[in-house]
Amino acid sequence: MAVLLWVVLLSAGVSLSQAQESFSKLPDIYKKGVELALRAINAHHASKDHFLFLKSIHQAEIEAGFDVVYIYHNFYLKATKCKRGTENADTTTCAFRNDRPLIDCAICYKTYAGATEEEPKPYVSCVHKPALTQDMKKDRIEHCNKMGYSSGSPTLLAVIS
Repeated sequence: MAVLLWVVLLSAGVSLSQAQESFSKLPDIYKKGVELALRAINAHHASKDHFLFLKSIHQAEIEAGFDVVYIYHNFYLKATKCKRGTENADTTTCAFRNDRPLIDCAICYKTYAGATEEEPKPYVSCVHKPALTQDMKKDRIEHCNKMGYSSGSPTLLAVIS
């Protein structure tokens, strides 16, 4: 039943098709999650390149009431020609590389009054796109569902009489 909730949210979520949507066009609530993923990827010891947001795949949110919102965001990151750790990088100073695979990231987290909550801990899953399997995608959704249920959040299914 929990998986069904996220399937409904994902199918109802926004599917963006623009080839190079800029980070600045994202709503603030989604920018926070992308920033979490970027910090994790750009700090990873094996990464030599600096990564930037490329585009959103799916966005979904559940308004749980009392200014609590659960966010799910699936997006691509792409390597740039800048070295890891480059400060204040953007697409004008760090051009995208076309010789590296995209990073497919899915993140889910809870916000309260627009701020990201530390509990439950935000979930970040970033994988090179060619290595991403259907099982991994399913595991992401299940993890995000459990996060929402562990906090006692309402579901779309609970609203149906």
